Amino acid sequence: MCPLANSYVATAACVAGSAAEGAAARKSAKYTDIETNYMFQSIAVESLGPINASGCAFLSKLGRKLSTQSGNDRDQFFVSATLRSHSAFQCYSTS
Repeated sequence: MCPLANSYVATAACVAGSAAEGAAARKSAKYTDIETNYMFQSIAVESLGPINASGCAFLSKLGRKLSTQSGNDRDQFFVSATLRSHSAFQCYSTS
């Protein structure tokens, strides 16, 4: 998500990561019905860097598990770095 979009500017200007937290809360509210059958983790990535707190914790845990399985310590950073670069590309390619 792009915090530079008109709908996020006021919130993002006050607190870093607030646009990501708001987007994650909306995603969680949207998908509450599926949580009875599935595990759902909302992940919101701002193009300027921040990831919502629960999404960041999930990605950290996922990265550690990937590192453990592969034996490569750098793999734990691959997941969040890939999401951040994809998010930045989406924001600026649609601006």
